[in-house]
Formats: sequence, C-alpha cells, structure tokens
Amino acid sequence: MRQYYVYILTNRKQGVLYTGVTNNLERRMYEHKSKLIPGFASKYNLKKLVYFEETIDVSAAITREKQIKGWLRKKKVTLIEKQNPDWKDLSEAWYGIA
Repeated sequence: MRQYYVYILTNRKQGVLYTGVTNNLERRMYEHKSKLIPGFASKYNLKKLVYFEETIDVSAAITREKQIKGWLRKKKVTLIEKQNPDWKDLSEAWYGIA
C-alpha cells in the first residue's frame, strides 16, 4: 500500500516555512538537503524537516497540504510544536547531510 506524506520544512533560523506533499519522504528530503530541485525550498535553504503526517489517500494528502498552506504562520507553528516542540530536524539521522 502506498503512503503519502504532508511535511513542513524550515531553515536554521526557523524564519521560512514550506509545506509540501510527497509519496516518498526519505527521497524527497534527500532532494531538499542536496538542493537537487531548484525552487522555493532550495532558494531559502529549507532542509530541516520539522513536521510530517502520513496517509494512504493521495487526495487527502493534497487537500491537507492546501489546508496547511492556507493557514497563518501562528497556526502552523502550533501544529509543529505539538509534534516537535524543540523544532528538531526529524530527518537528521537519515543521511548524514546537514
């Protein structure tokens, strides 16, 4: 069964938040950390995975991504801090790439 992930990235300063969706979180984080895909996340050095949730329903994942993207920053911070109060990089140990 396929998994889909909605995730939030930030940078070291925790200044910018990026919300995305993928069907392979480890691969996608490798792409972000290695800056393999040009765009918003690469431009703002967003390599720190601070939140994610998973589902088996691709439509639900896309809907949730759009929902979170529409929120004010304060609501996103509350969501992150419920799961990850210290804003740790949840993917830090996956590759050895800072």
